[in-house]
Amino acid sequence: MFLVGLTGGISSGKSTVSSMLRELGCPIIDADVVARKVVEPRTPAYSCIVAHFGPDVLLENGEIDRKKLAQIIFVDEEKRRLLNAITHPEIQKAMLKQILFYFIRGYRYVVLDVPLLFETRRLTQFLNHTVVVYCDPATQLSRLMQRDGFTQEEAEQRLAAQMPLNEKRGLANHVIENSGSREDTHRQVLRLHTKLEDSMDFLLVRVVAVVATAGLGGILMYATKILLS
Repeated sequence: MFLVGLTGGISSGKSTVSSMLRELGCPIIDADVVARKVVEPRTPAYSCIVAHFGPDVLLENGEIDRKKLAQIIFVDEEKRRLLNAITHPEIQKAMLKQILFYFIRGYRYVVLDVPLLFETRRLTQFLNHTVVVYCDPATQLSRLMQRDGFTQEEAEQRLAAQMPLNEKRGLANHVIENSGSREDTHRQVLRLHTKLEDSMDFLLVRVVAVVATAGLGGILMYATKILLS
């Protein structure tokens, strides 16, 4: 099994591509979903967030008010780094557990849906393939304004806070062009899926895993013989 990183930008259509891959039977590990789970009440990250940001970031039911927290870190770089330091290690541990689950089940590849894949670069060294969902700047701006009800100025501020899609496109192995129709995007996703399914990368990972396991077993047997001799 090998890992594929999927990323994009706000309103570029990453969620659409992720859904298409899931419909094709691909296991998807969504970093946003994981991020919501690791900050649920009574988790270590939840306790740290409340301790550092105060009870004002809580909803009436005790859960984290993600919208209010996002507003805080949008204008305060230091608090953004603090939140990342709290949540990122927990997110990575949770994602690793899911990766191991799919590895044991024998999947050829797993897609890690990570919005900040290239910004943080914490996972890129473990990925065999990276995919960026791209759309042209005018389309991205228009979609964001329509989706979230932003004015043009508000939307431009949100886009300016992210790494430009053109830059991400230059870092990826594969690009899904999502400026056109849904049908065109779906055809590109099908081609990508076929290419990944035909890849032999998963065999190398399996061989390495078997060798590592066999090597560990040999070391344990050797140590046992020494202890019993």
